[in-house]
Amino acid sequence: MTNPEEQKAAAEEAEATEHHQEVIVDQDEPETEAEAPAEDKAVSDMTPEEARAAAEQAREEAMKFRDMALRAEAEMENLRRRTEREVEHAVKFGAEKLVQNLLPVVDSLEKAIESTQQVEASDATKAIIEGMGLCQKMFLDILGKEGVQVVDPHGEPFDPNLHQAMSMVENPDVEPNTVVVVVQKGFQLNGRLVRPAMVMVSKGVSPKIDETA
Repeated sequence: MTNPEEQKAAAEEAEATEHHQEVIVDQDEPETEAEAPAEDKAVSDMTPEEARAAAEQAREEAMKFRDMALRAEAEMENLRRRTEREVEHAVKFGAEKLVQNLLPVVDSLEKAIESTQQVEASDATKAIIEGMGLCQKMFLDILGKEGVQVVDPHGEPFDPNLHQAMSMVENPDVEPNTVVVVVQKGFQLNGRLVRPAMVMVSKGVSPKIDETA
């Protein structure tokens, strides 16, 4: 068994170890507490001029970031609007090439009907002509549903934005610059000109020269 002297020595050693650990903890804590005053001291030691300069710098940085945010928002809005316009344009005019390819078919049907109306036809031929007329009407109705409009300016003032003049003819019965003959009808797609109307336009009658004078 352990004698009393050994027990006393062990107790004293344990007490000394515990006291040493407490001293270490007490020494560590003031270092942590001393760090905060160092930082506070750096801010509190600023002169009024330095404080104003720091505040101004912070304000300028805030304004810079605000300006960047506003620019980014404006760019996103412009991108959204541009995308909407491109989609709308594709929907409205995506069929333009197809319409251009179909116009000769429309012209051929119209010419065929006009040519047969100039001759005396039998009942069978009249039925064929009537059928062709129905086909033409259905064809134009389908194109109309897709936004195609016929430009048939007979009797209207000449419009260089919609018409192409093939010749000028004297006509005392109408005002000058009036479309008197439509050689070929024009077409628009949702307000955009696909093909101008080919027309003949009136002009004033030239004064006659008196050869006896």
